[in-house]
Amino acid sequence: MTTENIVRINVAEQFTKLPGARYKNLGPSSGEEFRERFLVDPLRKGYTVVVCLDGVRGYGSSFLEEAFGGVVRELGLDIPDALARIKIETKMKSWALDVEEYIRLAKDTPRQNV
Repeated sequence: MTTENIVRINVAEQFTKLPGARYKNLGPSSGEEFRERFLVDPLRKGYTVVVCLDGVRGYGSSFLEEAFGGVVRELGLDIPDALARIKIETKMKSWALDVEEYIRLAKDTPRQNV
């Protein structure tokens, strides 16, 4: 994998230090907005996406599930491929483990109605 095939995203620097709720209609800086702005296009184009989660106040499970599980559902990604192409960098191991779990369970988790 060459650096040309990698997109790096730093949530705190490029998106927000205060991640919000699951959906855009629930407030600013949602998981849905993050997915649409930062994940869908590069993954659709076959890139590996490296996401740095550090530097924020914290994440709700709904934000992480909607961003990372949501992109798997939206693009119909194969779970092993998604796990290989979505890389998480963080000092908070629990966040990385949560994202991995949301990706693994994405196809079994229906979209939440709001």
